[in-house]
Amino acid sequence: MDPMEPNVKQWIDEKKDPRSARWQAGLEAVMELFLPVMEKGQLTPACPLEGEDLPIFKAALETIDLSPGLIAAFLPPSKANLILPPDSAEELVRIEKEKPSYKIIIRRPGKNKRILCAEISEYAHRPGVDIFESGAFLGKFDYDTQDVCIRELTKIVRVHAWQKDKWQPGDYLAYTLSWFEKIVYLGTAEVSVDKSHSFFHSPTLVKMNRVDGLFLLLYEVLQQRFKEDPEGLHKLLGVDQNSESQEKKSFTRQALAENYLLDLLNVVKKFDLVDFKNFTNAENHGFTKEFNRTVRKLSSDFEKMG
Repeated sequence: MDPMEPNVKQWIDEKKDPRSARWQAGLEAVMELFLPVMEKGQLTPACPLEGEDLPIFKAALETIDLSPGLIAAFLPPSKANLILPPDSAEELVRIEKEKPSYKIIIRRPGKNKRILCAEISEYAHRPGVDIFESGAFLGKFDYDTQDVCIRELTKIVRVHAWQKDKWQPGDYLAYTLSWFEKIVYLGTAEVSVDKSHSFFHSPTLVKMNRVDGLFLLLYEVLQQRFKEDPEGLHKLLGVDQNSESQEKKSFTRQALAENYLLDLLNVVKKFDLVDFKNFTNAENHGFTKEFNRTVRKLSSDFEKMG
């Protein structure tokens, strides 16, 4: 039996339109299928992208702003063309079957299942977003062009899908890291961000000043990268390690920590994320102190990892 069938039956019993009930159940099933490759709070490709898919994915990634608990899938034509609304629901048809479709599906977890389905293909006769909750069609947003549709997506997501409950410290951390990593990947600072939920922009969220918040961000970015690629770090730390003196090992770890940290600080400087010129004397002193402290902390982490 289709695992979504009980939901469909319940929604129809609740007098929801069978067409929207079945379409939402289908979208939910698609998201369940892609769940193993999804990253919470991040727009994630549902499959490997082709070269022609990348500009569209990057445009969406730069614009769409997700709260940490949302699941968002980017579907290129190889997947999106297979996901079709019911033939009886003409109002949900945004692109002809023979045209290459690009869809973004965003699912908000919780008791009241809400899901957004956006058609952002330039070939769509009606680019836009459809919103469903518990089998009901809540509404739609239609746009004239792909560019306008993509630009408006963050407004729609923030109003209709964002996490409304009080955020925990881990939520602020995940949200801010995602923002920074998008800047690195896309090579631009023009990435959508809600500054009131980013501890980099609002360090009081984590009870810090802006210097402490900067180094917390850089440290956590590096920690995340080491977790994702432990073998790469082990190789850097383990070259001829058995033949090295303990002092040289310590120097190597420290030098590596400094290099990693300086690389990220160069990113911060390149994109003018911090106004270093207007630092007060106290902030300059704090910067030096936090740089040295973070290097020691990273070096110690490397020792444990190596």
